[in-house]
Amino acid sequence: MTHEFKKIVAAYQTARDQGIKTVLATVVALEGSSYRKPGVRMLLLEGGSMIGAVSGGCVEKEILVQSQSVFKTEIPKVMTYDGRYRLGCEGVLYILLEPFSLSDLFVDTFNKALKGRITFKITSFYKKEAIEEIGLGTKVQFQNSSYPVSLRHPLNTALRILEERMMPCFKLLVIGAEHDAVVLSAMAGLMGWEVIVVAHPSEGKSISDFPGITEFIRSAPESFQPIGVDQQTALVLMNHSYAKDLLYLQALQDSSPIYIGILGPMHRREKLLNELIEKNPEVSEEFISAIHGPSGLNIGSITPQEIALSILAEIMAVIRNENPMFLRDKVNQSSN
Repeated sequence: MTHEFKKIVAAYQTARDQGIKTVLATVVALEGSSYRKPGVRMLLLEGGSMIGAVSGGCVEKEILVQSQSVFKTEIPKVMTYDGRYRLGCEGVLYILLEPFSLSDLFVDTFNKALKGRITFKITSFYKKEAIEEIGLGTKVQFQNSSYPVSLRHPLNTALRILEERMMPCFKLLVIGAEHDAVVLSAMAGLMGWEVIVVAHPSEGKSISDFPGITEFIRSAPESFQPIGVDQQTALVLMNHSYAKDLLYLQALQDSSPIYIGILGPMHRREKLLNELIEKNPEVSEEFISAIHGPSGLNIGSITPQEIALSILAEIMAVIRNENPMFLRDKVNQSSN
C-alpha cells in the first residue's frame, strides 16, 4: 500500500544519511494462504533493524537471516518460506530481497507524486524459485519516468512480473475539534491514513492538540476551501453543532469524497439533508449518496474510542466495497 511504501522511503533516507545500507523485501508470489498478500514490503537495515512487516511475525526473522548475503554481495535473491509446516501460516511465500539504493531524482519525483496525489506503478521482476541472480529487482514508474530501486545492476525485464498500481494515500478529513475528533484522528493515523483536522477559529485549538495528524486547518465554513478531496478521501463532521455542520456541508458540496460521516441520530441527518437541498437544489446525487448518518457500524459502541472504531470500520467497508459480516459466516458461505 502507498502509505507503507512512503514509510519505507522515509526510513531509507534516514538510514542513507547515517551511512547504513538497506535491503528491500517484497512478497512477489504466494501458494496457499498467508497473513499478507503479494505486494507487501518491508525494509531491512544493516545491523538488524526492520521497518514494516510482510506477515504476522513468523517470517521476518528468516528474512533477516537471508538478507545478510544481499547486504554483503549486493546481488538480489528470491527466498522461499514454507509455512505449511509451521504455526500460523498455511502457504509458501516467495520473497524478493534486493539492495535498496534510491537516486535523489527518484526521491524528489516520489514526493511530488505523493503531494500531487498522482497514481504510480511498482513492478518487480522475479523467478518463482529460491535463487540469487543479477537481474532480479524492482522499478517504480511515474507518469513520464521510471526508476529502479537499486542502481547496482540492470533489471531483467524478461522475468516473471508482479505489477501494482499504487493509489494516492487515503485521506481522512475530520471537521471538528472536540475530544472525540482527537480520538478518531489518532486511530486513523495508526491505520496509515493522512489525517487533516479542520477546526472553527472559535475552538481555540492547534495542531498540538492532535498528535500524529498530517495537517491542521483553522477555518470557518464560510471561508473553507476543500482542496484535494477525491475518491481517496473520507470526511467526518464532528462539530456537535447543527449550524456548523450545515455550513461545512455547503462548503463541501462541490467536492467528491467517497464517504461523508455525520454524527447524531437519523432525524438529525434527515434535517441536515433537507435543509442542504433546500438551500442548494443543484447539489449532486453522488454527494448526497456519500453521506452516512449516523456514522459508523452498529457494534454497540459507547466510549469515544469505540465510536471511532465503529466509524473507521464503516469507512473501510465503503472504500473496499464490502458488506460487513462475521468472518466465520463468510467462511461458511464460501464453503457452500
